[in-house]
Amino acid sequence: MKRLAGVLVLLLLVLPNLVWAMSVAFINPGKPDETYWLTVTKAMEAAAQDLDIRFEVYYAERQHPKVFEFARQIVARPVADRPDYVVITNDYATGPELLRLFDAAGIKTFLAFSGISEAVERAVTGRPREHFKGWLGSLEPRAQDAGYLTAKALIEQGRRAQAQAPDGRLHLLAISGDRSTPTSNRRGEGMRRAVAEAGDVVLDQEIFSGWNMAKAAEQSEWLFQRYPLARLVWAGNDQMAFGAMQIWEKRGGKPGKDAWFSAVNASPEAMATLKSGRLAALAGGHFICGAWSLVMLYDYDHGRDFAEAEGVELNQSMFALFTQKDADRFVARFGQLRFDQVNFRRFSKVLNPKLKRYDFNFRQLLD
Repeated sequence: MKRLAGVLVLLLLVLPNLVWAMSVAFINPGKPDETYWLTVTKAMEAAAQDLDIRFEVYYAERQHPKVFEFARQIVARPVADRPDYVVITNDYATGPELLRLFDAAGIKTFLAFSGISEAVERAVTGRPREHFKGWLGSLEPRAQDAGYLTAKALIEQGRRAQAQAPDGRLHLLAISGDRSTPTSNRRGEGMRRAVAEAGDVVLDQEIFSGWNMAKAAEQSEWLFQRYPLARLVWAGNDQMAFGAMQIWEKRGGKPGKDAWFSAVNASPEAMATLKSGRLAALAGGHFICGAWSLVMLYDYDHGRDFAEAEGVELNQSMFALFTQKDADRFVARFGQLRFDQVNFRRFSKVLNPKLKRYDFNFRQLLD
């Protein structure tokens, strides 16, 4: 009898975690060998471990029909095997249909990285908890910051290098991601704001390379021929910047010496390129958005609804403009994609009742 009682006590100690552990699935739009999206997953895994969340991830490998395929697989599971929450993105405008699919199945959803911004999408979705009751909310990095910060730093570098064309102005080329992803469009907005404020910069042309290095390289071939006065190249991510740099070098140029490039993302390659001086400006840190989303869902699941204090659609500053010193610090701390040194529990309002507002700026993890 005493032995049975001992077993029962042990079960009572263990069961709360088993009973109350929440579960989250993440449909990752990227590839598992793509540094940015792999980093997103690694940070989410570390946060999930800290917060006792069962976490699973599906990679759509930038093929947006796969996003729907995974959604249907999750919905088709027996109810007991379904996750409590699904984190999705609105890459390539897949968000509205994903919300519809999960809501019809009674599975709660949360949009991260790219939310609903276009009027035509909003007409379908409404706001969170309106048309789709199970759509709890969204968290987006303020993407305009990335475009603005990198463009401003790039322009300042061009001035220092006296890279003006014979007309006395700096000529800039922009390589954006895609036209249908809100994050891409907002980075472009930030870039254009920096150009408008500068007064001495001409935006010769903005193209869209689908976040892809090979496509950016292919387009840069004719772009550099068409605009021979351009010496500044702004890119919406690191891969597209690398593609453009390849072509510049193929033409005999030297990035950082006779043309200047900027990028977004905190990949090891981008950090190394910044440190070498080949990249003039780099912003990143927004990969942490997925981990922050788990913090918000954890609080919601434990009775602290983010909607009450901060609303249902959060757009927060997350980007850091990296200096070469920051790059050293980032590589030392997170270069191996180890985020277990971050205590994600300290960002939870449930676990820290005195916390009134979320602070999701990435720089606090660097300083």
